[in-house]
Amino acid sequence: MASLATPAHVSNLHCPTWKTKRVRCALSPPTWREGRRVVSLSLVLSHFLLIPNRDAAHASILDKKKLDPLEAYVPAVILTQFQIKDLEKTLEADEPQFALCRSLLRSGPAASLRINIRAVAQYASDSGYGKTAFNNVDECLRSLEELDSLLLNASRNDPEASVKSMKTKINSALNALDSLLQTVPSDVLSKGKAIADSYREPEHVETGSLDPELKQLESIL
Repeated sequence: MASLATPAHVSNLHCPTWKTKRVRCALSPPTWREGRRVVSLSLVLSHFLLIPNRDAAHASILDKKKLDPLEAYVPAVILTQFQIKDLEKTLEADEPQFALCRSLLRSGPAASLRINIRAVAQYASDSGYGKTAFNNVDECLRSLEELDSLLLNASRNDPEASVKSMKTKINSALNALDSLLQTVPSDVLSKGKAIADSYREPEHVETGSLDPELKQLESIL
């Protein structure tokens, strides 16, 4: 599949209700379009769907000293799950826009997917779950790479690139993400889900309704 040209990096979220430091993803809820909570990608992630040599890449890129707290990655991974599920819904249209679906894999939280899930896997490795976690990472990225290839072929009117096969790849990626998130401590996962859910709420909902712990967690993001 074609890869993006710029090096892997994280995204910046410009939102009046979020005090940001280092943010892993951003998108407009839940339609993934620009709005009040607008996405500003400082650099677009490249090769986020490619699967490098695990041992060399994991050791060189995810130096533990360079990682942010685990809480900074989990909401982004959960939002990516939402995004992939929304992508699946677009495939149910009478005439799916396959080229648009490919762009969705390169925007919002999905743009930082590779670095986010590998960071989560690194934390899992520190807790003794590294083999399972990195297998989940590889399975997720492989499925999305194959999905991207199917979308490309479908955009070129290839009859063998069926929507059914695309959904199979989507389900495989989502299952891998679910399995990866099971390695996250329950308290961190719960707070990550709360932040992800609040971000997808209607724009009139203010973070003032969040409890103090969630507000503190937002300050990390």
